[in-house]
Amino acid sequence: MDSITTDDAPESIGPFSQAVRDDGTIYVSGQGPVDPDTGQIVDGGAGDQTRRTLDNVAAILEAADCDFGDVVKVTVYTRDMEAYDEINDAYAEYVDPPYPARCAVEVRDLPIDIDVEIEAIAHE
Repeated sequence: MDSITTDDAPESIGPFSQAVRDDGTIYVSGQGPVDPDTGQIVDGGAGDQTRRTLDNVAAILEAADCDFGDVVKVTVYTRDMEAYDEINDAYAEYVDPPYPARCAVEVRDLPIDIDVEIEAIAHE
């Protein structure tokens, strides 16, 4: 197993890698809407937070020599399922058919004060 890191995505906030590669599979840890240059959570609603989050996922995938076309599974965590359509609209800007498998889950809280967290699994 190899760790994957990039300065183009926020640093991990705990004892975990931004992503790991194991036997041709890339596991991207949950990312949030944090600007990697400022360390600040982006302003805006669930759509803006989803875009920033997916930009962070994309940066990590790029560091692994992958892109969204290599993603096979995504999990979206949101604190408010009422934002599902807004999240979907932003998400659709990043993926093409055949779409990755996906799960969306409403959670009570996330590690920092954000509305969206996304993790992904890609295969090289």
